Amino acid sequence: MCGGLMQAQVTDLPFKLDRHCIRIIKDLPVQECVQCGKTLIGDSVMAEIEPLFDKEAHPSELEVMRYAA
Repeated sequence: MCGGLMQAQVTDLPFKLDRHCIRIIKDLPVQECVQCGKTLIGDSVMAEIEPLFDKEAHPSELEVMRYAA
C-alpha cells in the first residue's frame, strides 16, 4: 500500500476463480485508496461473499452477481 487515505466506496470487482471462471460482484463495499486506487475488502464483507466462489454451484465461465448485505 502507498500509505494514502482509505475511503469507503461501493464498486464492482472481478474475481478469477480459475482459468475458465470469472465472477464479478457488483455494488461491493470496499475501502479504496484515494492516491493509488488499491482496494481492500473488509473481513465481514469477505465472509459474506466467500460462498459465491463455489465453482460447482455456479458452473458458468462468466457470471455477474450483485452484493446483497
